[in-house]
Amino acid sequence: MADKSTSTLKKALTPLHLWALAVGLVISGEYFGWNFGWEVAGTIGFLIATLFVTILYITLVFSLTELATRIPKADGPFAYSMQAFGPIAGITAGYATLIEFLFAPPAISIALGSYVNFLFPEIPVLSTAIFCFIFSTIINIIGIKESALFNLMITVLAIGELLIFFGILVPHFEFKNFVAHNETFGIAGIFAALPFAIWLYLGIEGVAMVSEEVINPYKSIPKGYILGIATLVILAILVMLLSGGIGDWRLLTKINYPLPQSINMALGKGTLWSKLFAGLGLLGLIASFHGLTIGYSRQIFALSRSRLLPTFLSKLHKKYQTPHWALYIGAIIGILTILSGEDSKMIILSALGAVVMYLMSMLSLFKLRAEQPSPPNVYKTPLYPYFPAIALIFSLISLIAMIYYNVLLSVVFFAVLLLLILLIFLFNKKQIIR
Repeated sequence: MADKSTSTLKKALTPLHLWALAVGLVISGEYFGWNFGWEVAGTIGFLIATLFVTILYITLVFSLTELATRIPKADGPFAYSMQAFGPIAGITAGYATLIEFLFAPPAISIALGSYVNFLFPEIPVLSTAIFCFIFSTIINIIGIKESALFNLMITVLAIGELLIFFGILVPHFEFKNFVAHNETFGIAGIFAALPFAIWLYLGIEGVAMVSEEVINPYKSIPKGYILGIATLVILAILVMLLSGGIGDWRLLTKINYPLPQSINMALGKGTLWSKLFAGLGLLGLIASFHGLTIGYSRQIFALSRSRLLPTFLSKLHKKYQTPHWALYIGAIIGILTILSGEDSKMIILSALGAVVMYLMSMLSLFKLRAEQPSPPNVYKTPLYPYFPAIALIFSLISLIAMIYYNVLLSVVFFAVLLLLILLIFLFNKKQIIR
């Protein structure tokens, strides 16, 4: 059994911190990435995909809230699946979660670099992207409470910025622009767009990763989680509708800064508002990048603590009690990933990890409910078993669609998973902590 003095995280988070983390983890999805879905589905097809994914995430969050209060550990989905089904399921869920949280930050860092480059063309995208990893790692090492406070401030500012964005675009919105140029897209485009619709919400499950650090998790987690998804649904729908109704939405399908460009289309190129918004737009990207840094570091920490990764990765900083080695390794992997520059592929790979994790989590909820009595004060999923069943079925549909339209990435994803399971059972089976 691991030494508690070196593997127990500090409790410091409140419902307000969790709301900010839930929104902050995801809010970059409103700033970029979703617009790639317009290229394959058009605005109408992507709207349908987004509504489908919104139902998935609403039912998922209520279901994950029960799991996070039942098992409030940094292991998150790994712990749920391990307890429900055993080591292979635990490894699968842990790997999927790690892929999701490791590949989303590099995509966001590239977008951050693109926003900075939009403002200051002399600053290379790559330099900003690398700096993001260094800065976020330092902030997270200092402490979870300090990190959460920083995330809260950035998230509130990012929401305020989106409200200003809505106010600017509303007078210029025309529905005919939103529905134009959709003649060539069919049902296939809706399925192809699912990873980019998922990007609008991807990461909110990271709240489960900090449940071990929450004060009174049985009350705090439901409040933070549910308020978070409610905020994000409103923001996602408004961003997509308003941006698509400003002009020719096809001009926004291949860029990493669709929001400033939308203002350019509404007010004219090179306006003060577009420059100001691009500067402020960094806040939303920073909030998500920072929150996902927390997510991947906790997942690396948890898998190490369970002996599925090298044990030094679960060592805590002597002064700050934070998983500094997990933060270092995650940052190194992220920096190496951004050198590829394939941000759309990073989004798809991250979404693949997410939906596999969602499947494992919902199956775990059904198994735990059936075989183990609920501990006292555990939040109960409303409309059970319908909510987790909807999340399960919608996740399966999303996974099948992503595999069909991204065969090579899917083969790589599952091949690495099988190799990881094989290596762990060959060399480390006896050390897995149940």
